[in-house]
Order: sequence, then C-alpha cells, then structure tokens
Amino acid sequence: MGRKDDTRATKTVIDSGRRRMLGGLGALAAGAAGWLAGGRARAEESEDEMRFPGDPAEHKVVYQLNKSDSDYHDHVIFSVGEMIRRYEDNVEVAVVAFGEGIHTLAKEPERSVSDEIRERISSLAEYGVDFVACGNTMEGLGWGEEDMVDFARVVKVGAAELMELQEDGYAYIAW
Repeated sequence: MGRKDDTRATKTVIDSGRRRMLGGLGALAAGAAGWLAGGRARAEESEDEMRFPGDPAEHKVVYQLNKSDSDYHDHVIFSVGEMIRRYEDNVEVAVVAFGEGIHTLAKEPERSVSDEIRERISSLAEYGVDFVACGNTMEGLGWGEEDMVDFARVVKVGAAELMELQEDGYAYIAW
C-alpha cells in the first residue's frame, strides 16, 4: 500500500472513531436528560407526598344533605368517608345540612337518624369534616345552637353556604 492508501485508511478509522464517539456522546446526553427528567419527576412526586400540617388542601368538596331517608344518609356519609380515605389530609370536606337533613346534626333528632349514621358523622368530624347546619331550618323547627351536636357549625342560610363554598373552589356534590 502506498502513502495515499495509508492516509485513506487512517481517515476511515478516524471517521469511524468520531462517529462512535459522537454516537456515544449522544447516548450519554440522552441518558443524562432522562436521568434529569426522572430526577425532576421524583422531586415533584416527593413534593406531592411532602405535605405538612397546615398546608392548604389541593382538593375541596361540599356535600348537600337535605333528606331524611336512611339510604340517602348512608350514601352521602359513605362518599364523604371515601373522599377522606382517597385524599387523606389533602382534601377539605364540608357537608351542609338543611331541610330534613338537619336532623342528622341534632342532638335529639325529630326524624329517624340511625345510631350508625350519627357515629359515622361524629367520626368524620374528628377527621376534620366541616358539618354545617342551616340556621333557617333550625329556626323553623324552633331549635337553637344548643340543640345541635357540638361540632356542627351553624350558618344563617345553608343554601348561601353551599354557594359561597362553590365560589371558594369547592366541588358541589348532591344526590
């Protein structure tokens, strides 16, 4: 082989080496980008998981409770419990009781409310569920705040509370 052939062979080897090196650098860059993206995703996941007491909840929901039917009570209260189980401390839940549903929050209801529902409501209140009683309905029954369970928050107009909570970003759930 002559000098010209040696130069061509050397150039081919160098070009081949450059391609492998550039390919390797490309793979390395792609791997690094993937690693960094994965790191960002892990950081975002850990931020989602790292909630501290007092952090605002990302989810808000308000339930309407306005009937005296025991199956209805069971469905609403079960759904409230499921929200707590699903989102734990990352959800704010309010239940606004008015009309016939107000009896669920009375110390001595005048309509049928099962002991199980009363216990579940009390338990959910301990988990931070805000149970709201309509003052207009209470007034119509001749009831005052002293007639309601201790954890009930009494407002003048239950329907207005539903509206205001929705304006504050609460999703509205009614049966």
